[in-house]
Amino acid sequence: MDPASVSIRLNPFKGLDGPDGAPVPWSPYGRILAERPQFILDPLLHAGCYYVQDSSAMFVGHLLRKALDLFGPGVRVLDLCAAPGGKTTDAAASLRERFGNDFTLVANEVMKARAAVLLDNVALWGDPAVTVTSVDPAVIGRSMPGAFDVIIADVPCSGEGMFRKDPRAVEEWSPELVTICAARQKRILGDVWPALREGGVLIYSTCTYEDAENDSNLLWASRELGGDIIPPLDEFSAYGVRLTSCGSLLKAGEVPGEGQWGGMLVKTALQARAKRFDASPLRPLRSGTPAPVQKGREFIPHPDAVLGIDFDRTAFPEAEVDLDTALRFLHRDTIVLPQAPLGYNVITYKGHPLGMVKNLGKRCNNLLPPGRRILKDV
Repeated sequence: MDPASVSIRLNPFKGLDGPDGAPVPWSPYGRILAERPQFILDPLLHAGCYYVQDSSAMFVGHLLRKALDLFGPGVRVLDLCAAPGGKTTDAAASLRERFGNDFTLVANEVMKARAAVLLDNVALWGDPAVTVTSVDPAVIGRSMPGAFDVIIADVPCSGEGMFRKDPRAVEEWSPELVTICAARQKRILGDVWPALREGGVLIYSTCTYEDAENDSNLLWASRELGGDIIPPLDEFSAYGVRLTSCGSLLKAGEVPGEGQWGGMLVKTALQARAKRFDASPLRPLRSGTPAPVQKGREFIPHPDAVLGIDFDRTAFPEAEVDLDTALRFLHRDTIVLPQAPLGYNVITYKGHPLGMVKNLGKRCNNLLPPGRRILKDV
């Protein structure tokens, strides 16, 4: 068996800076790298210039781009099981390229610890249109009927597609796990289904090969919930994409990535589209660009705002630093900027904001959030 491949997806709204690699056929900004670099020591990763994502997982973004052909400006998309954020950031880039600012994207992750990771990755990516929530799918279904035009449900699964990459997936697998996962997936789809409006598209995906979790579940949703399955896409069959009755199956070894299955259906059950969109019932953890934080008489920009693609680059002085200084900043070490003005400065690396410091002259107060500190010695 070949070793697991390494791939990234560039951020088109941050200059397409990142490691070079071969194109991913189904992702316009996906790149397959020849070898795995030390990503943690690349400031461009921390600046949100790219996201490390398996190339097969990028196929869900391809399905979304196909689904968006059915909709126009103002489209509303829910990424239901969003952590750690690969599909969310892919969706954000695709939506912004297609519709500018005129879209809504809600990224939900029910597990609180995973939601924290999602928040960080959304912040680094920097799109202000992404709202992050952490509620059970049933809450979304009950409180937001007909709110979404597209729901991406990359559901928890038995993980057979991760066997090459993750030895724990092999250890944890069992026939009983497949049965449990298939039942859980039905519950998730049934719970969130009311939130999808009539004519809306469900993108259903897993990283397993089990029919019970893939085709059978999409057929179940079509029959029991009310939807027409969209025929499989076959334009990438030359790259090893296997077509099943309902969707496309990418197997490790057939494509330069791990295992992934994806299919789509259009909702036919009656469900009017909500006239207005209001995510407040979901108690968002993040919505839009974070506001400045008041400290005494000062208003300090939120660290996430500096990373945003909408950040006003003229608002504060910028201090361009070299690789060593950038890594020491990301390690939350004390740095000195003798040439920078006193007060708040934006630290940039190769022109990309990494965060802020308050320059006191002999040293700088590092304002990088502690949770984003590089733990590896630099």
